[in-house]
Amino acid sequence: MMPAGALHPRTLLIVLLAATPLVIWLALQTGELVMSPADLWTPDSLAHQVFVELRLPRLCLTLLAGALLGVTGAAVQAMFRNPLADPSLIGVSAGAGFAAVAMLVLGDAVVSQMGAVALPLSAFVGGLLATGLVFRIGRGVDGVSVTTMLLVGIAINAIAASGISALKYFSDAFTLRQVVFWLMGGLQHQGWQAVWTLMLIALPVLVGLFSQGRILNLLLLGERQAALLGVSVVRCHRILILLSALGVGAVVAVGGMIGFVGLVVPHLVRLLIGPDNRYLLPLAALLGALFLTLADIVARVIISPAEMPLGVVTALVGGPFFLMMIVYRRRGA
Repeated sequence: MMPAGALHPRTLLIVLLAATPLVIWLALQTGELVMSPADLWTPDSLAHQVFVELRLPRLCLTLLAGALLGVTGAAVQAMFRNPLADPSLIGVSAGAGFAAVAMLVLGDAVVSQMGAVALPLSAFVGGLLATGLVFRIGRGVDGVSVTTMLLVGIAINAIAASGISALKYFSDAFTLRQVVFWLMGGLQHQGWQAVWTLMLIALPVLVGLFSQGRILNLLLLGERQAALLGVSVVRCHRILILLSALGVGAVVAVGGMIGFVGLVVPHLVRLLIGPDNRYLLPLAALLGALFLTLADIVARVIISPAEMPLGVVTALVGGPFFLMMIVYRRRGA
C-alpha cells in the first residue's frame, strides 16, 4: 500500500521516461563542438568522430553507472532497513577504490597480463571483501545491527583512505596523477571497451536486483518475520552483497569514486512513491541514470572549457542532501 500523498509508481515512471529523451539530447549536444544533424551523417567529419568516439560512449557509461549506483543504493538501504545506508558509507566504494588504486600502483605485471579485466576485477574483489566484513561484524544474534554496520563502514573507509594515501606516497609522478584524477571520478576518458565491460556486468546485476524486490519487502518486516514467511535470509543477504559489490565495483573501476548517487536517488524515489521495493528498485535505477547524466552535463559546462570531476559534482549535491536528511530525521524523531 502506498503512503498518503505518494505518487503512483506508474506516474513517476511516465515522468522519468518523458524526461529521458531531453536528458539524452542535452548530453549529446553539450560540449565545445556544436553539432548539426547533417554533420553526424558525414562519416569523415570531425563532428561524427566526436559523436561516435566520445559523446555516445560517455552517455552510455553515465546511464549504466547511474543505474547501477541507484539500484545498489536502494538494495543496500532495504537490506539494512536504513535510508541512510549507502554503498559508500558502509565501505563498499572504499574497498573497491583501495583495491583498484593498489592495482594501478603495484599491479603493472598483472595489468599487462590480464588487460582491461584487471582493474574491474580488483575493484570487485575489494568491494566484496569490504561488504562481507561489514556484514559479518554487523550481524549479531538478533540480525543486522545498523549502528555497528555504520561504525564498521566508517572504520573501513578510514583504513582504505590511509592505504590509498600510502600508495599515493610511494607512487611515481605519472601514477600519482593518474590515481588522483581517477579518485575524483569521471567518465570522460573511457571508450566503447569500457561500455561493453560495464554493460556485461550491469545487465545481470540489474536483473538480479530487480528480482529481489518482493523478498526485500519481506525483509522490511524484520529478519525473523521474513524467515517465518519462507525467506532464506542468509542466502538473500549473500545474493544482495554479491550483486551490490559487483555493481559498485564495476562503476568504481570504470569511473572512479562517484559518491552519494546511491544515497540521494533511492531516498528521493522512496519519498515520492513509498517503500515498495518492487517499484523502488527499477525506478531508482532509471532516476540514477538520469541523475548521473545530468551531473555529467553540469561537470562539462560549469567551468567550461575545462571539466570538473564528476565525483565532485555528485558530492556537491549529495553532501548537503545527506545533511538535510539527518536534520529531517532528528526533527521527525
